[in-house]
Amino acid sequence: MSTPKIVKGGKHHSRKEKRKHHEKSHRKAKASGSVFVTYLLYFFHLVKDFLLNLFCKWYWTNQPLCPPLTREENFLTFSAIDLARMIRTKELSSYKLVESYINRMNKINPILNAVVDGPFMEALNEAKSIDTRIENGLVTDDEFRQKPFLGVPFTTKDSTAVNGKLHTLGLLSRKTVRSKEDAECIRLVKEAGGIILATSNVPEVNKWQETRNLLIGQTNNPYDVRRTVGGSSGGEAALIASCAIPFGIGTDIGGSIRMPAFYCGIFGHKPTVGIVNTRGCTFRTGKEQSTMVVAGPMTRKACDLLPLMQILVGPETSKSLKLSERVDLKKLRYFYIRESGELRCSSVVSDLQRAMTKVVDHFSEVSDVEPTVATLSNIEYTSKMWRYWMTQEPADFNRLLGNGVKLNGFMELMKKLIGKGEFTMASIYSLIDEHLPKENADKIKELTRKCDEELTNLLGDDGILFYHSAPIPAPFHFTPLINVYNFSYWSLFNVLHVPCTQVPLGLNSEGVPLGIQVVASRNRDKDCLAVAMELERVFDGWVPPFTVV
Repeated sequence: MSTPKIVKGGKHHSRKEKRKHHEKSHRKAKASGSVFVTYLLYFFHLVKDFLLNLFCKWYWTNQPLCPPLTREENFLTFSAIDLARMIRTKELSSYKLVESYINRMNKINPILNAVVDGPFMEALNEAKSIDTRIENGLVTDDEFRQKPFLGVPFTTKDSTAVNGKLHTLGLLSRKTVRSKEDAECIRLVKEAGGIILATSNVPEVNKWQETRNLLIGQTNNPYDVRRTVGGSSGGEAALIASCAIPFGIGTDIGGSIRMPAFYCGIFGHKPTVGIVNTRGCTFRTGKEQSTMVVAGPMTRKACDLLPLMQILVGPETSKSLKLSERVDLKKLRYFYIRESGELRCSSVVSDLQRAMTKVVDHFSEVSDVEPTVATLSNIEYTSKMWRYWMTQEPADFNRLLGNGVKLNGFMELMKKLIGKGEFTMASIYSLIDEHLPKENADKIKELTRKCDEELTNLLGDDGILFYHSAPIPAPFHFTPLINVYNFSYWSLFNVLHVPCTQVPLGLNSEGVPLGIQVVASRNRDKDCLAVAMELERVFDGWVPPFTVV
């Protein structure tokens, strides 16, 4: 029997054809509606961010600048490996270097408020001992090779354990607590000759996009103190950028190395998950099987990243990762993505889009293959994926915040409103989030699996992805409470467990740092670092936030 026909407008349509036509029209209407909503949100973000900036510029005026350096202090801007070489060749004493960084730290900290504990005066005794041994010829060439940073000072964030030093995590309840041992990453850097000089400020239990707590206060950006340094390794980034220390060790669970590195115009590397032992980092044992947390280096100069990574991973892993092998940049394939597509994020500003264009244009000349625009499924759901995977972390962030006591977000909010609160609004926000509807586990796992599979297939063993660091450069203090989801540009690569290097790309017209993320597939950290070196060579890398007088 033939299918009944419906006559309309002089044309014959089967029911099946009519249904197809209806579905196609519905899809078009839905797509048009989706485009309309997208443009509406795009316009909303533009207006919102414009008004936020306008208000903040009006509210904060006549702020102090990052203190200048004298020409005699110019060596404080050098790379850590150059400083180590100068100590080794007796061009510079470790004592003078440590003393100069202590003086610099004491000068900048009243403005930036980045130090929790320190500077440690016993570091001068350690430096003097090193100088005496070098002067008397007691340090052999073999020891210099084993200790590539001999006599060079460094810092780490307060949440990473340093033996005998304050270990507060930014909590009033831990204001006098001291660590009884070094975290593994700190032990390794000390064994490589580094001298710990101070610990730096963090948001409460590291869980926020700004470095602020009720114990130490707010850390300010050295390029513009009205702006945030990000979190959670914000104190580290501020100290490094302002030349109060040559390098530091940070941790990263949702951008905590790369966000401050971007906002403060320095380099930061988030390693492949699992290759750096995290024992002692926010109470980690280093044996966690399922985690997004990593520890990694933060530096002013790209050349310091690789030797620090070799120290942090150890000789066996360094060999398996081929960290000492040269990378041929011409043989790599390059990809880039200009927007995450997450509707809750701000739109990427033109300054950052132009910076990416310059990067892509450069590598179109470097590579044998033209850089290609890429797409990844589900990156518009990054914040949802990260939110779910945070619930799968072995650490209980609620109990960490309560220093072992389970907290109620609504109760803490009430205490805050009557002036009895012990936490910032950011931490209370995180506590209340625990009471909100959970993400669908099966859906999120599938979204993550597909995104991971596509990235792995895209990059293979020779691909590099350029991805924006954030939609906007360093925002003004407190504005992340409104633009909550902008951090998802960093957290995507925590979810996917891949290596990622934050690279500075100069300053915008307001003197605020620009930058980009360099991403590779798992265990290809050396390729990220090699590309970072090339970007520094071409675009100059870190730019001082001060004058030299």
